[in-house]
Amino acid sequence: MAYNAENYKKIAAQFKDKNLRAKTAAEARRAELHQKLPQVAEIDRALSATGLRIMREAMEGGEDLQERIRRLEESNNLLLEARREILRANGYPEDYSSVKYECDVCQDVGFVNGKMCKCMRRALTLAGYESSGVLKLIGKQNFDTFDLSYYRGAERDNMAYILGVAKEYAAAFDGKTMRNLLFMGTTGLGKTHLSSAIAKQIVERGFDVVYESAQKVFSDFEAEKFGRAPQGTALTERYLACDLLILDDLGTEMQSQFTVSCLYSLINTRLISEKSMIISTNVTKEELLAKYTDRITSRLFGEFKVCVFAGKDIRLQKKLEQR
Repeated sequence: MAYNAENYKKIAAQFKDKNLRAKTAAEARRAELHQKLPQVAEIDRALSATGLRIMREAMEGGEDLQERIRRLEESNNLLLEARREILRANGYPEDYSSVKYECDVCQDVGFVNGKMCKCMRRALTLAGYESSGVLKLIGKQNFDTFDLSYYRGAERDNMAYILGVAKEYAAAFDGKTMRNLLFMGTTGLGKTHLSSAIAKQIVERGFDVVYESAQKVFSDFEAEKFGRAPQGTALTERYLACDLLILDDLGTEMQSQFTVSCLYSLINTRLISEKSMIISTNVTKEELLAKYTDRITSRLFGEFKVCVFAGKDIRLQKKLEQR
């Protein structure tokens, strides 16, 4: 499982900071108690001394070790109870000076016994949603919300098949085996919906996904090529390096020799490095053949599984239902 390197670096730093903040805040609350309630300060010093005595007794050993440790622990418990009573009497919760972690399982470090904690996985997943570009889509556009009732007859059978293809693709994705999909069909038939559903499931499994429009991708390549990108940034690196690139709305970009060259380079580079792609387009096969060179179309129709979406615009159907 290969999380986005930048996301991992950012989240790891956040967890390190969270753990430190929790401990610092607890120390500040303890200092407050010691200033306002001197008897608590005395008890805390006694508790610390008792802890050291238990360690020394354990190192010395002896036949009556267990009894000596029992008496020390009993003394320790009495001190703790006295401390709790003082705090309650002065309006403080019993755990006021305890360290309060956001996650008690890993204590905000992100790992438990060398394994990543669920809280850190969740943080990385949310970061993955954001960096992939599907954060705004996944709430409404996922496998659970894909409704086949908007399709009829043979079109419904076809879309049930494509839905199965999409689910199997997401479930089987391993980041090693290259698998490419080409979603074709007019607007409003579910291409974006299934693309975001696939992205959501793959991001949740820890893979690095980038979901972007063709127009934005080519714009980034152009800015980088002609020196308009901010200094020190690598706008296009993520399109080449991510585990899965989802290129949306191919064919809607302003076409030029440069964009055609970019598309060929992008597809060819990812094919050579055996990295998966999903491309969606509103244009027909004939239009793709007319728009792009044979070097591009031969790869699209030779290296991608083609899924042709058919039916009536779902957005229009939904609008009619609301009337």
